[in-house]
Amino acid sequence: RVPLRKGKSLRQTLREHGLLEKYLKQHPFDLAAKYFHSRIAAEPLQNYLDNEYFGTISIGTPPQEFTVVFDTGSSNLWVPSVYCSSPACSNHNRFNPAESSTFISTNESLYIAYGTGSMSGVLGYDTVTVTSIEVINQIFGLAETEPGAFFYYTPFDGILGLAFPSIASSGATPVFDNMMMQNLVAKDLFSVYLSKDGQSGSFVLFGAIDPLYTTTGITWIPLSAETYWQIRMDSVSIGGEGIACAFGCQAIVDTGTSLLAVPNRALGAILSILGANSNGEISCRAASRLPSIVFHINGKAFPVPPNAYVLQSNGYCTVGFQGMNVPTESGELWILGDVFIREYYVIFNRATNMVGLSRLP
Repeated sequence: RVPLRKGKSLRQTLREHGLLEKYLKQHPFDLAAKYFHSRIAAEPLQNYLDNEYFGTISIGTPPQEFTVVFDTGSSNLWVPSVYCSSPACSNHNRFNPAESSTFISTNESLYIAYGTGSMSGVLGYDTVTVTSIEVINQIFGLAETEPGAFFYYTPFDGILGLAFPSIASSGATPVFDNMMMQNLVAKDLFSVYLSKDGQSGSFVLFGAIDPLYTTTGITWIPLSAETYWQIRMDSVSIGGEGIACAFGCQAIVDTGTSLLAVPNRALGAILSILGANSNGEISCRAASRLPSIVFHINGKAFPVPPNAYVLQSNGYCTVGFQGMNVPTESGELWILGDVFIREYYVIFNRATNMVGLSRLP
């Protein structure tokens, strides 16, 4: 069980430093770029503008500690290294291979494209410790360049991807795949609980399902693709009326996306129904009277109530939806990020290639 702490998002930090508006102007970004790419593994770091959940791992012998995002929307593990001279590395923990007796170097390079540049580095092998689990000979990226001085402000050092090997950059074996192959987990699954508001207790649990969080039962949903944790959704409704995904669509359960990401053509309708402006801002007084948005998946209804999707900060209220340009030929795609995950205990089952959802009380 890896405890996750809820910290300040990059968006909040940039806003506090008066840099947010400049950043968004300089780096226009479409979240869909993360999921629709060609041969380059795209992991848009802007996706983490809103991410607030971080955990700690260690790499090497003796262990060197890193704060990472446990991301079900990517598959690589990477952290900054002592070879990195980018401003973004200067105030983050950096891995020093010379100080690890178990490090094995390679001549292989790692390149991950971002919306604003790229992260590049080299691949190496070492022992990765995730709570009490020691994964030996884990391949990971040692970042040598990281894009943008803005990432100086990110509250995490690196990323630990928990999606499938098929989308891993450079063919690197993901951490959880090695956990399974080395028989380090009792079951070939992991589960995630994200606490609400300021509460503590968030965690990623490897190899088990905590029965305390499944008292309402588990609905199992088969994956529609073994790339991301992707499932088929039947429809989306508000107040009993279908608003999108009328003929079925795809959805990705992604801990690395903070909001609910929806196709741009559906976003306008949602904001209009909820009475929000084009920026998603809404009267805090009206927020409590809003309807739930209901995701119909595998014949069952999964509601997200207004107290889950209305986000309040500094006296302002916004709805937690973000638009994205989904290529027409790809059909309709939704990203069920942390706004959705906070309402459900989510089980990511590699043994059956299913996602399990249990409504939290």
